[in-house]
Amino acid sequence: MSEKEITVGEKVRVVTLPPYLKTAEPMPMLRPPDIIKVGEEGVVLDRRPGGYWGVRFAKGAFLLENQYIEPV
Repeated sequence: MSEKEITVGEKVRVVTLPPYLKTAEPMPMLRPPDIIKVGEEGVVLDRRPGGYWGVRFAKGAFLLENQYIEPV
């Protein structure tokens, strides 16, 4: 898998779903992964500690790791 650099403000696509989703809120909550779908696109909001990216999708903002997203 090629490591392309992801930047804030960039569009990304979901390549695989994590076991659960973590909301990108001050107090993150766990959600089932079926809120978003593989292939869905979102915009990177910010970089978070622990290797997470805050990504805004149509149904909300979630924290995703590099292996679950790719630049569009």
